[in-house]
Amino acid sequence: MKKIKLYLDTSVIGGCFDKEFEQYSNRLFDNIRKGGLIAVVSDITAYEISKAPSFVKEVILSIPPEYIETVETTDEMRKLAERYMESKIVSEKYELDALHIAIATVIKIDVLVSWNFRHIVNFQKIHQFNAVNLKEGYPVLDIRTPMEVIGDEE
Repeated sequence: MKKIKLYLDTSVIGGCFDKEFEQYSNRLFDNIRKGGLIAVVSDITAYEISKAPSFVKEVILSIPPEYIETVETTDEMRKLAERYMESKIVSEKYELDALHIAIATVIKIDVLVSWNFRHIVNFQKIHQFNAVNLKEGYPVLDIRTPMEVIGDEE
């Protein structure tokens, strides 16, 4: 059976240290470390994490190599992110958020996971991103929070 691949944005990693999100972020990473899910991170995620304290970086470094994949941003992904900004879904100030969406879309990830409710896990924005995706010939992107991915079970 194919394992579900999750594109992780930076908010999920930082969520491990936020009272509001730590329970679900940590359970998600526990599941990944046990091989239940495959994590996918991009060079954008790595860039954002590079500015974080070492204990935050350790979250990613603690994932066994067989359960994590890395993706480099391509011109195709940058062009799709530009389409999102041209469509006024996010402003250029939030280009990295647009890039996370574009990367996950182009690689046809199973689910993009985020705690970014303002620009990513947002009902209206999800529909807007997917309208651009369909117009540009890409599939619909599934965007969820860690809580939705792992459920409420203890």
